[in-house]
Amino acid sequence: MTGARTTVHATAPSPHGSSDPHQEGPADLRLVGPALAAWAGAVISLGAPGGGVTAVCGVAVAFALVAWRMAVVRRRAEGCASAGDEQPDTTRPGPPRLRLRSPHRWSSGAFLALAAVLLCAVAGAASAALHASDVRRGPLPALAEHYATVKAELVVTGDPRLTRPKVRGSQRTPPVLVFTADAVRVTASDGAVTAVRTPVLVVVQQHGRGDESRGMEGGQRRGPEAREGLSSAWRGLLPSTRIRVAARAAPPLSSADQVAAVLRVPGTEPPVGAGAPSPLQRLAGHLRAGLREATDGLRPDARALLPGLVVGDTSRVPPDLDDAFRASDLTHLLAVSGSNLTIVLALLIGPPHLATRAERRGLAPRLGLSLRGTALIGGTLALAFVVVCRPDPSVLRAAACGLITLLAIGTGRRRSLLPALAAAVLLLVLYDPWLARSYGFLLSVLATGALLLLAPRWSAALQRRRVPPRIAEVIAAAAAAQAVCAPVVAVLAARVGLVAVPCNLLAELAVAPATVLGFAALALAPLAMPVAQGLAWCAGWPAVWIAGVARTGAALPGAEFEWPDGWAGGLMLAAATVVLVPVVRRVLRRPWLCVLCALAVILAVCRPAPFTRVLTGWPPPGWRAVVCDVGQGDGLVLAAGDGTALVVDTGPEPHAIDRCLTDLGIRRIPLLVLTHFHADHVDGLPGALRGRAVGAIETTTLQDPPGQAQFVRGTAAAARVPIVRAEPGERRRLGPLTWEVLWPPAPPIPPTPPGLPGPGSPGDPTVPDSPPADPDALDGPNDASVTLLVRTGGLTLLLLGDLEPPAQRALLAAHPELGDVDVLKVAHHGSAYQDPPLLHRLAPRLALISCGTGNPYGHPAPRTIAALRAQGARVLRTDTDGSIAVLGTTARLSAMVNGHRSQPGPADDRRSRPRPAEGRRAGSRPAGGGPLGRRRVGCRRVGRPGAGRRRGGYRRAGGCRPLACRVGIRGPGRRCSRARSRGPPVDGRCRQRAGSPPAVGRCRRATTSEMPVPDNGGA
Repeated sequence: MTGARTTVHATAPSPHGSSDPHQEGPADLRLVGPALAAWAGAVISLGAPGGGVTAVCGVAVAFALVAWRMAVVRRRAEGCASAGDEQPDTTRPGPPRLRLRSPHRWSSGAFLALAAVLLCAVAGAASAALHASDVRRGPLPALAEHYATVKAELVVTGDPRLTRPKVRGSQRTPPVLVFTADAVRVTASDGAVTAVRTPVLVVVQQHGRGDESRGMEGGQRRGPEAREGLSSAWRGLLPSTRIRVAARAAPPLSSADQVAAVLRVPGTEPPVGAGAPSPLQRLAGHLRAGLREATDGLRPDARALLPGLVVGDTSRVPPDLDDAFRASDLTHLLAVSGSNLTIVLALLIGPPHLATRAERRGLAPRLGLSLRGTALIGGTLALAFVVVCRPDPSVLRAAACGLITLLAIGTGRRRSLLPALAAAVLLLVLYDPWLARSYGFLLSVLATGALLLLAPRWSAALQRRRVPPRIAEVIAAAAAAQAVCAPVVAVLAARVGLVAVPCNLLAELAVAPATVLGFAALALAPLAMPVAQGLAWCAGWPAVWIAGVARTGAALPGAEFEWPDGWAGGLMLAAATVVLVPVVRRVLRRPWLCVLCALAVILAVCRPAPFTRVLTGWPPPGWRAVVCDVGQGDGLVLAAGDGTALVVDTGPEPHAIDRCLTDLGIRRIPLLVLTHFHADHVDGLPGALRGRAVGAIETTTLQDPPGQAQFVRGTAAAARVPIVRAEPGERRRLGPLTWEVLWPPAPPIPPTPPGLPGPGSPGDPTVPDSPPADPDALDGPNDASVTLLVRTGGLTLLLLGDLEPPAQRALLAAHPELGDVDVLKVAHHGSAYQDPPLLHRLAPRLALISCGTGNPYGHPAPRTIAALRAQGARVLRTDTDGSIAVLGTTARLSAMVNGHRSQPGPADDRRSRPRPAEGRRAGSRPAGGGPLGRRRVGCRRVGRPGAGRRRGGYRRAGGCRPLACRVGIRGPGRRCSRARSRGPPVDGRCRQRAGSPPAVGRCRRATTSEMPVPDNGGA
């Protein structure tokens, strides 16, 4: 290489530069236009009618021919003009004249490029139209529209995978097994048989685990072993296997989907085989199974992660680890891509910039292989890589780029990676147009393009600022990939990650060792399993490191923040990135600005509580209770000291309750109460346990639904947290908190036979063998909800769980002295099923409803909100207000929603009081309706008009003091009830009178104890 080196390589310590030496000068973009044109044509044609596509393609071909003709004419003109600027013009009669050369804006090369772009667009559109017609061909689309039952012979085209279970309402839907296939023979219900080649999606219904009460058809029941055997038979299907199924056809979610129908197959029987898989797929399946067997003895994270890092097998990755990889933007490590293939090929050819030189490294020169032999073996490895790792979009893109580069090595031609990427995109889109609509393919191409175009320049800029070359290259690569991929991630997930670059830098240290050792274990597993297990054990250490990086990054409070979704949000983020890049370039020139920006990023990611409270006002100082915005479910936190809280329910999603507790600064949970075992109350339990010291979990006495009760027991056992059962009359104290269990009722205790020891203390909630509640006495899990009466800072809060009207009436009958409360957590997410006498007796000043935005159940019901407002309550709800914090004391009760204090205006008489509009989230519309700003709540009149009133319209009864109007939620004591006591907590000397009913606020069979905070290492 002669002459001055460009800025890309000016600071490179190696004579070969910091990147490919043939990338000097401008980038070769000749194939970029045709590739993008083919991509755009495929995207548009997949959802367009065939006639329109044909017409547009015809017009484009005509324009391409015109452009090609113009290129030929212009080339001749340029050839004639090359002899000189002036030539005699002999085309006209008469004496010869001189023809002057005139400059043209469009050269022959420009016309030729235009023709190539148009022809590639036509090719992409035509290929997409043909592939889309395959989806609409045959009888399956029409049968799916009528949800007909069909018998089909299928050829499996993808590995079966289990979906993540979802919470719908109160139930957790069991996971289903899905895989793609081609229907080759379809038999309709009338017996008509049709030979087709139609892509379908097969959904195998899996029966919920732990639900032993559900029988199979014909009254037979299958145990867990039988169900596991059925699931394994379906999950063991390999691509190219032929099976016969009887299924109900359904249309796909979108007409632009890649499948013609969704076939729902009951998982009651194993698949019926009609043909064995191909030998190549059997070998690939044997290798993948051998890797799983070699990793069986590793630690959980390594056992789950290593097959994913090596061959993209994520079947063992648990939901919490998958969420951690998503939050830290490390999911590309589980989607096998070019980095895996690069590592494999580097073992053969060494560093890419030395591949064609005499000083090349790797195994090829040591084995005496020529360049063509090296390219041939490398191509074989690339094809085997596709077969073993499955032809996912990122795998296909990496293999195509690798094959083109190996072809250049074998022929001795110049290697330029950007044209190789463009050629790979062009060929793949023409071969499989559905890749044009794949987000995975888009992310793979964008990341590779950023590594080729942006990373070398950013690396050179960092090296000019005295950053070591290797560190500069790694930082530039991670930052470039994140910059171009973040807008697409925002389109899909409506979020932006702040820890992606540091997490990728830390994980990169372990990717190569884990990949190399994992591939070695994969290759040796069929030959020497002990050796493969030893290699897998060695690879497990870097895999655990990667999992630790993902979990640590995801656990940071500011790991990600919300961003508008859809393409509008993606374009906004792309524009913001374009603006920020030159700003960062200027910041790098000033060290003190770099330090300030780094400090700001650290504060934004770590979010220390004082810093967050100053900026956002959340959590408000002195909060007593917070209803977390956990979606369609319940999650309530009661303050019990610095970093300590009593938690009641955890919602349906671990991430939501974890984020709420993190924002509140909760590190210790002496007691976590699960009111009942419905999924919208218990499925977030792993998030509440994550990184916190939990003393015990208290549950209801009715173990129903059994599958979700087993989930709670398994999660608690994994975290080493004991489970206790709530007892009616149980009283506890924790710092400023005291609470009492009012419901469910005590189960009947059978008489103790003579000579046997009796049960433990009736009021002792730590007795693990307390009998469960009688299912016949409680109408379902909702009516078995643990109901708590909580007192803190002079406030009284009643938490009703999901009690239905019969249980609410029974609660009122069991506690006749139950009086008015300050705060009511409305039962069952504010559903229409409420007991009016109970609401009238409680008459809350503040009613809190926890429900999800746009839930399909109509929660909260308008009539429930109207009934609460008729009682004079201020109604706040999480679906419109977000998380709700309760503050103040009895004299001054107020609430704050998402950091903005809710202070409604003065209340009037209930007959003429205007009905306020529903609230919104902070910053858009205030909770409770009305304009944003200060709102006051005063006193309202109670009782019949003119009965027992004094001046000012407030009643005096039984010597009660007149009510005083105060700022905040309506003042206390508006209904003077002597039956309710707010006295000090009951001590151990209280006893219940024989035959007397339980009473709220009086001595009864109960225990009062300080909840200990065990040092369990942050279970």
